[in-house]
Amino acid sequence: MHPFASYVLRSYYKATGWNEDNLYANLTRSSNAVLDFTVPRGLSLSLSKSSNDLFRTTYSMNAMPSLNGSVGYIFTSRPLDVRSSGDARFKDMLERFRVYDEPRRPEGREEVWQGGERVDERDYLLYGRYYLPTGRLDALYSTRISATLQALVAAISDPPTAPAAEYTGRRNLSNVMLSLQHDVGKWCSEYTWSAEDEMWGFRVLHNFGRLNKEENRRTSVGVEEEEALFQLAFAFTTLPDATPPSFQLPSSSSLTSTSPLPKYPYIQTPTTITALFNPMLGHLSGAYTARVSPDLALASRFDFNVYSFESEWTVGAEWWLRRRQLDLDDVSSSPTNLVKSPVNGVVKVRASTSNDVSLMWEGRLRNMLVSFGVVSDLASRVKPIKAIGLEMSYFTSPE
Repeated sequence: MHPFASYVLRSYYKATGWNEDNLYANLTRSSNAVLDFTVPRGLSLSLSKSSNDLFRTTYSMNAMPSLNGSVGYIFTSRPLDVRSSGDARFKDMLERFRVYDEPRRPEGREEVWQGGERVDERDYLLYGRYYLPTGRLDALYSTRISATLQALVAAISDPPTAPAAEYTGRRNLSNVMLSLQHDVGKWCSEYTWSAEDEMWGFRVLHNFGRLNKEENRRTSVGVEEEEALFQLAFAFTTLPDATPPSFQLPSSSSLTSTSPLPKYPYIQTPTTITALFNPMLGHLSGAYTARVSPDLALASRFDFNVYSFESEWTVGAEWWLRRRQLDLDDVSSSPTNLVKSPVNGVVKVRASTSNDVSLMWEGRLRNMLVSFGVVSDLASRVKPIKAIGLEMSYFTSPE
């Protein structure tokens, strides 16, 4: 489940026309949503409030295994469409399998000129969070330099106490990172600099092919170099994801027994195939993810190291839950006429050859978003349950 700050950040990108899906870091997002979902640990509660269209506050508390919390503030330069936890689209609140649409050139703010000078302001977002009782401080500043350029400044201040640092051997985690992203649709590049180790890095992603009537697929190739580590990436995806339930279906209230059911054009099964190779570390990873039915997505990934010959195979599934299904007269005769009600939950399961099995349920109870999960180790008889957690989130929209 997305934290409230991530939900606001995604809404900011959408309002400013920035396409975050075209970044190299998000190349494996579809498979990671099924295979690398985060199971909550302990008991967590998050409360957030939108004071107005520009300013928002968020509070969180973890009661188990230890008591801690945080306070965060978010300010944006333009109003955002941030809804309450009871009205927000459920699929927008969590990572899920999705085939992203055709890459597009980002849209900038409309230019305003007066007296031969440009007077419109740049879009920006300010975010800060303070953690108790550790005293850690996180900050993020994002601004649009131009229609295709975006700059980010991320900072972490986490000063450990002297006795604790000597006992645990933990180093100072304080750091400042600068990032410059350049996206033109066909390709996207990102340049980073870290103040902690004074290292530069870059990422480049190039998309091949175009959407036409005969070919509904896209191939992407990426390169990453950071801290003397070099990595190659390849991705193949169908294009676009327009099959149910991603396609916007009519509401059940608008359907009657005599109204004709919508016909959807046949589009190949939504599929993503990704491959990563790091020649310096010898790590090779390949993942295959597909939606085999309107409510079920399956994923598989194989990791292998050419130097140590260590390997791991991971499989996962994502199953969407619905309140009820509308069975009309001709549903049995034509599966494409199947109309379903909105989703109210999702179940994710993951298993690997390392004997770890994870199960998580995410849903909405009244006006609160709830996530419950468990992580087990099948090879351990002493402690078969490694972790279990419950996370609840509630936030309001501007009045």
